[in-house]
Amino acid sequence: MLNQTPTRLNIAVLGAPLVIAALLAAAPAQGAIALDRTRVIFDGDQKTVSLNISNQNKQLPYLAQGWIEDEQGNKIQSPFTVLPPVQRVEPGKPSQVKIQALPAAKLLPQDRETLYYFNLREIPPRSNKPNTLQIALQTRIKMFYRPAAVAPQKNAAPSQQLLTLTRQGDKYVVKNPTPYYVTLVDGATRKGGKSVAGFEPVMVAPKGSAPLGVSASAIGTSPVLTYINDYGGRPQLVFRCTGNLCLTVADKQ
Repeated sequence: MLNQTPTRLNIAVLGAPLVIAALLAAAPAQGAIALDRTRVIFDGDQKTVSLNISNQNKQLPYLAQGWIEDEQGNKIQSPFTVLPPVQRVEPGKPSQVKIQALPAAKLLPQDRETLYYFNLREIPPRSNKPNTLQIALQTRIKMFYRPAAVAPQKNAAPSQQLLTLTRQGDKYVVKNPTPYYVTLVDGATRKGGKSVAGFEPVMVAPKGSAPLGVSASAIGTSPVLTYINDYGGRPQLVFRCTGNLCLTVADKQ
């Protein structure tokens, strides 16, 4: 699942549900409370991680509410918690929210990452205008707990280069032997080529596998897959296939 920024709208209630629905669909995605990143890496040797937020509205204060969900989308209070859970952010001002690890974090698997989701919801001030519908925007990003035992070595090659593709019928199955989650967001038949039509992002769990959503014939025998790294960047992996097995090759760009 890709991270998306939902929309917040202030709409005069017109009394016609279809008209309101049309306005909701057409409105731009502009929120007041902004977050400084698209993912959180919580290293196992850390006790807290601080996230920068800011109120982009120059006239009105907003409340910012934060919480953590597990992989299934259930709101949790342990092994991580958000401090403060709710805060007021003044117009045009920055602030911080902290994710704190509780002692139970040490009970998580220490040989691979564990997936959570960090949520940040903005709560607008009450409108003094009659017949006004207010919808709060919520941001949801992935949070990876990364045990100290699997922290990447400095200057080491990206672990994503260890991915392999195995052809099964007219599908490629991505095998991930690493202890990290890998999110693949795009595919092409060659370096610098156009995206393959119908490619759907897929997140492959540590030491797991998942099929690509497009056919093997569509992506070819030299697939190029784009993944999201720790910093939100989008490097590419170039594969070469021999028989039913595809391995990554050095980027000669």
